[in-house]
Amino acid sequence: MSNVNVKKGDNVFVIAGKDKGRRGKVQRVSPRDQTIIIEGINLAKKHAKPTKANPQGGVIDKAMPVHIAKIKLICSGCDKPTRIGKDQAVDGSQVRVCRLCGRTLD
Repeated sequence: MSNVNVKKGDNVFVIAGKDKGRRGKVQRVSPRDQTIIIEGINLAKKHAKPTKANPQGGVIDKAMPVHIAKIKLICSGCDKPTRIGKDQAVDGSQVRVCRLCGRTLD
């Protein structure tokens, strides 16, 4: 297992695959598989049986996982896709830092 530098709620930029160049918000992170699910990215058609929640059933769009190597975090300061650095905060904890502008991301 590897350390994943992306958290739920982060804005990310897709750098590879069929959705290359698109931005989205992280919905779920799976550190064990090193994948994330991004809102509106990597959608697949799934056939759903009728249920109480969806009485009609039919074909629905479902967001599928994307490997973390295919995304970059978007810095809220410079609004650009960036790599992530680690730095020590004043209280001694580690924080994520933008490699382009140096702003703290946490």
